[in-house]
Amino acid sequence: MVFVDLRASAALVLSLLFLQTAIGEDSTTLPLQRRVALVQQAGAEAGGRQHSSAVHKSAYFGTIHIGTPPQAFSVVFDTGSGNLLIPVEDCESEACREHRRFSQKSSSSLQEVGCDGTPPTPGAAAPSDEVTITFGTGEVWGRCARDRICLGNVCTEASFILATYESDSPFSAFHFDGVLGLGLPAMSQAGAFNFMDRMQTGAVLKKGLFSVFMSDSDDETSEISFGEVKQQHIASNLVWADVSRPSGYWEVRVSDVFVDGRPQGICPDCYAAVDTGTSALAGPSSVIDSMMQALGVKADCSNYEQLPNLGFQIGGHVLNLEPRDYIDRLPGRCRVAFMKLDLPPPRGPLFVLGIPFLQKFYTVYDVERKRVGFGVARHAGQSSADAKALLVEVGSANAAPARALRSFLQPASG
Repeated sequence: MVFVDLRASAALVLSLLFLQTAIGEDSTTLPLQRRVALVQQAGAEAGGRQHSSAVHKSAYFGTIHIGTPPQAFSVVFDTGSGNLLIPVEDCESEACREHRRFSQKSSSSLQEVGCDGTPPTPGAAAPSDEVTITFGTGEVWGRCARDRICLGNVCTEASFILATYESDSPFSAFHFDGVLGLGLPAMSQAGAFNFMDRMQTGAVLKKGLFSVFMSDSDDETSEISFGEVKQQHIASNLVWADVSRPSGYWEVRVSDVFVDGRPQGICPDCYAAVDTGTSALAGPSSVIDSMMQALGVKADCSNYEQLPNLGFQIGGHVLNLEPRDYIDRLPGRCRVAFMKLDLPPPRGPLFVLGIPFLQKFYTVYDVERKRVGFGVARHAGQSSADAKALLVEVGSANAAPARALRSFLQPASG
């Protein structure tokens, strides 16, 4: 009897080990396409003026599959929103017609659900409620559904929004079909709409995190990885900062702003939302005005080559941007590429660190531990000295003031 029990116990252990290996051991990496568009964007010029002009900005998007059989859509992976949004076949607005639309009748696995996350009741009529979501200057209306969503080899069932109307601005100008929100659950319609929460519930990833590498070079492949960190894209140690507030954003505390390696004492109680879905950098008006005074950017670009690094103290380290990252160079004119964003407490003061920051730093979004990891992104032609100057521990010898080196991504002609 003892022998039989031991064999049964061994079989049970082996079965559990098999299940542990079979479930939650996946990861996937998707390449991101980069498109550069000419957009109107506000920036700050000498004297504190806010000026709007056309500048080239990047957007990154990749492919996901929805339904049975799978339908392919290009989406922006957006840490600044919390829902998957795709145009549906009966959406007749111009913005919808210019993109691929989901064929609801073609998916055998789709269920319509309530937009409050209420699951469907067997035999009951499909929910008729809709939701309106605002994106900057535009908006989307839509009904809600649940279906199978796949990123490469990793799949889960989740609820999402089928857009029945999209405003022309800004959606007609997008090169991608939709948006996959990767914000925290507080930003989603309900728990069933939060994609990473559904991944966690289904235990389909070997690690409850995702990571992002963005490059502005056509010679490098930008990508997003789910379930793993790609060490080959990191040129430094990862430093971590806890998510600081329950806003739904991947929001971290900014202890101070550094200029030329020196703390400025201009933002003692600031926060920053790390946002993969925006091409911009933004921050509080009063802080930007103080930053501009400290940076000393001349409107005619005559001192561009002498401009210092601009750093943000996050998690005990200073994360530095070079002039090419925080300056928009226009014909005969330079300006600080920060839009002014004034949010009252408790939401502000808030920085938004978008694509210019994310091209400089590899970022990891740890869903389980609610924290963000930052490491210097490894790019072609980068030296160890370049990387060392970009991420500096507060109080270390490397934090001594130093003028910015010429960026390894900047042409020699400047």
